[in-house]
Amino acid sequence: MAIGELIGKIVHCMSRFVVGSAIGFIHIWQISLVTLSVVPLIAVSGAIFAYATAVFVAKVRKSCVEAGEIAEEVIGNIRTVQAFVGEEKAVKSYMNALSKTYRYGIKVAWAKGLGLGSVYGVLSCSWALLIWFTSGIVHKGICNGAEAFTTIIIVFVAGLSLGQAASNISAVIKAKAAAYPILEMIERNAFNKACKVSGDTLDQVDGHIQLCDLCYSYPSRPDVLIFDGLTLDIPAGKIVALVGGSGSGKSTIISLIARFYEPLSGCILLDGHDIKRLELKWLRQQIGLVNQEPALFSMSIRENILHGKEDATLEEIFRATALSNAKSFIDNLPDKYETQVGERGIQLSGGQKQRIAIARAILKNPRILLLDEATSALDAESEKSIQEGLNCAMVGCTTVIVTHRLSTIRNANVIAVVQHGKIVEIGTHDELMLDPQSTYRSLIQFQESGSVQGSSVIGHSKRGSDRQFHSFCSDKDSFNYYHLEATEKLKVKSVSLRRLYSLVAPDWIFGMFGTIGAFVTGAQMPLLTFWMTQALVAYYMDWESTQREIRKNVFLFCGASLSILVFHTVQHVNFGIMGERLALRVREKIFRAILQNEIGWFDDTSHTSTFLSSCLETDATLLRTIVVDRSHILLHNAGLITTSFVITFMLNWRLTLVIVATFPFLIGANISEQFFLRGFGGDFSKTYLKPNMLAAEAVSNIRTVASFCLEDKVLKVYASELDEPARRSHRRGHITGIVYGFSQFCLFSSYGLAMWYSSVLIAKELISFLSVIRCFMVLIITAFAVAEALALFPDIIQGNQMVESIFELMDRSSGVVSDTGVDAGNISGMVELKGVEFCYPSRPGDMIFRDLDLTVNSGKTMALVGMSGSGKSTVLSLILRFYDPTAGKVMIDARDIREFKLQSLRNRIGLVQQEPALFATTIYENIFYGKDDASEAEIIEAAKISNAHSFISALPEGYSTKVGERGIQLSGGQKQRIAIARAIIKNPAILLLDEATSALDVESENIVQRALDNVMQARTTIMVAHRLSTVQNADIISVLQDGKIIEQGNHKTLVEHRNGAYYKLISLQQLNHE
Repeated sequence: MAIGELIGKIVHCMSRFVVGSAIGFIHIWQISLVTLSVVPLIAVSGAIFAYATAVFVAKVRKSCVEAGEIAEEVIGNIRTVQAFVGEEKAVKSYMNALSKTYRYGIKVAWAKGLGLGSVYGVLSCSWALLIWFTSGIVHKGICNGAEAFTTIIIVFVAGLSLGQAASNISAVIKAKAAAYPILEMIERNAFNKACKVSGDTLDQVDGHIQLCDLCYSYPSRPDVLIFDGLTLDIPAGKIVALVGGSGSGKSTIISLIARFYEPLSGCILLDGHDIKRLELKWLRQQIGLVNQEPALFSMSIRENILHGKEDATLEEIFRATALSNAKSFIDNLPDKYETQVGERGIQLSGGQKQRIAIARAILKNPRILLLDEATSALDAESEKSIQEGLNCAMVGCTTVIVTHRLSTIRNANVIAVVQHGKIVEIGTHDELMLDPQSTYRSLIQFQESGSVQGSSVIGHSKRGSDRQFHSFCSDKDSFNYYHLEATEKLKVKSVSLRRLYSLVAPDWIFGMFGTIGAFVTGAQMPLLTFWMTQALVAYYMDWESTQREIRKNVFLFCGASLSILVFHTVQHVNFGIMGERLALRVREKIFRAILQNEIGWFDDTSHTSTFLSSCLETDATLLRTIVVDRSHILLHNAGLITTSFVITFMLNWRLTLVIVATFPFLIGANISEQFFLRGFGGDFSKTYLKPNMLAAEAVSNIRTVASFCLEDKVLKVYASELDEPARRSHRRGHITGIVYGFSQFCLFSSYGLAMWYSSVLIAKELISFLSVIRCFMVLIITAFAVAEALALFPDIIQGNQMVESIFELMDRSSGVVSDTGVDAGNISGMVELKGVEFCYPSRPGDMIFRDLDLTVNSGKTMALVGMSGSGKSTVLSLILRFYDPTAGKVMIDARDIREFKLQSLRNRIGLVQQEPALFATTIYENIFYGKDDASEAEIIEAAKISNAHSFISALPEGYSTKVGERGIQLSGGQKQRIAIARAIIKNPAILLLDEATSALDVESENIVQRALDNVMQARTTIMVAHRLSTVQNADIISVLQDGKIIEQGNHKTLVEHRNGAYYKLISLQQLNHE
């Protein structure tokens, strides 16, 4: 904007200043000099006002961003928030952040009131000075009154134009400062791009990787050294497995090989060449990467897989999905390969996402394959099939595997044990097992502590795992941002103005004083204009009368300046307070309303965390703009228009009617320009929403973008998305120019008509020259006031429809929330599902359960096992009342859970999910989240039980360590242990474990499992698990298949049934283990 629209305004204002000043100095230089001398006073007061306002507005924006980040994080982790009854904590945290916005918003109101009052007050005093000085010039005969008055107007307008140019120039200067980080990023990107396209390439890649004496620490924690002299040799075409405890640095090795980071010292060699000297893009084209948490883009399955190889044929895609065991579930989807996966792949289960990510890597056919817990989200059967596919893909390929499942790496050529950032053991499985004291052997023994050894593998299910697919229309566009449809899905109902203004009813006292201030400030303008014309007439009187009239006008203008300061302050401060209180109140109501919705509502693809957090900011701001900001402008103009018409009709009704008759042309032209800018041009900001969403998704998945060399592809799509805003901008610029020209034509045509008719009336002696000047001057400013007032109505009408989304959110009743009922504080924990039928609200035709019966006695442990999509995690969701069953009952202690107070019920249930949701606060606060009144000793004890205390204590800041967004500063195992500590500290009657130890290494898992065994005593526990070592000690094991219990019993009993489903799972695990 600074190098576009503002440049035009600067040139326009500067030309007006130069020409106006030249005319003035040629005409009457004395008056011109004095007139220009007062301009700096106005400019200085305006600059101070602008600076103070800009400072506080910047602080408002910063605090709004902080509040928005909190809201987005809370909504993104809504299951954790609701499971831990954290709604009030979330609202309190959000409101604390918004309190800064409120305080700074009030300061903005004071800055506006005092600033504008000062500017207009100085302007009034300046007129007093000019009227007085000009009287002397006229008296000396240097010029007559008309010439003097004309010169004042010309030079004054020229001076104000200079002030307008200065404000635009200051905006350009600010834009220059704002552009510095952007240009710095562009230059840095240019350097990085040069690095990517410059460097050596190898004619042949064997894949021999050497890590030589590496030292490394993450940029975010430079004091924590991850590696200190790490050395590792990875032979070409061999499989090297990295094992060790969570946080030991295994995944960091993967990141360094992919050159996501550079080592502080040492080097990494590929076939004897330092990878720093190799072309970065070429290097990454040789590498295939599969992360533990697969990153999928909001597009179709086919397009996601094609990221591995853009020109791949359908046959190649089918082969890759077959090897990754994804083809079967894809073929069962209604849209098959054109199925949209949703934001972050939310429409698919964890296992399905992982299989697509593996297919994407296989399609790339890399010489080096990096697998970071690539099969951690898979059930036993899927893992076996995929492992066979990977074995085919890995033939002749250098493969580095990071895994906690030791059963998957027994056939690796080399196994390296990483501990405290160093390689402590290296060799084959057999070689390492020969040493009875080896760390690897200890890990194996830990994993083999059960009768079935630790290969993973009972059915996976997590938040979305039972929801294989949400049916919705497929968009062939490369990046289908389905949440753009959100606003179209809102019911377009009319919101009455009465209801809109009822929102500010609690602040009526501020509205009353603000209205008085607005009406008076509006009335001041025509009154000042009236007195100004009186001074012009006084110049034609005798000197004594002139002095008397001028003296009276000077006192009036000086007194008016004080009145202007007071009433502008009253207007802006009172309406500012009312607006900020309204925005604060509305944001709190919307946020509360959002958090009270059932989980099924959040499953809707239009209710993403990004969209909802954006609504919190934009909708409340829009409402404040309509109800408060627009209102005080209308009231201001109402005062101006009323006063003007009273004055002019009293002076001469004939001329008033003729001038008013020209208003339609003036107003029509002005409104046309404003209406086009605000309405006909469309909501211009919306055109940038899709490219902004694309950029946000690319940045959040930057590792995937970088590893698959997708930068150019993303940029190409991003550039194509910017074509529409560019086209609209060009069209808008042309039409705006035409409309502006027409408005100026109407303006001067109206002036001509008014002047002509005035001459007619004067000739007929129906009006005096004084009355003509007064009517003309007063009504001209009235025309613009009427135009501004009418131009606001399109905003109000359009806004009236847009704020419907606010009331839709606030009025919606949750499908599961119940504020009344029985307190669940004394439940013993007996859980029963009787005749339960259920389907997800987003897929009403796809039944998950049909007549499901399940009973868990109080204090007992039940394990749910089965394949992906069998409904295991759905059972946990029903117990937590994330959803209510379509038919049947979920009961606790023989009472339907719908009879309990919802928050009381959830307070008695602890949940640990497979993908732990941590908040961007400290470790201490994340654990404290489980219990509001927990003491420091309780928090430390919970951390010790979950095997988290040792690694927390080793951190420089200990429990005060910030975990970052989604716990990014911690490893997967560390995050999981903190999540377990958070559930433990809650001391729940019912404990729900959804893959609670899936992200832990075997040593940590064994310790945590023993801790969980202790915690599970005397409390009802329902667990969903992959690893049979965590299942076999359960009192009851239930095997789910197609939403039904097909087998049930303890481990010993079920194993005896050789043809049973559970035994087959065990056999499959043992086969995987061999």
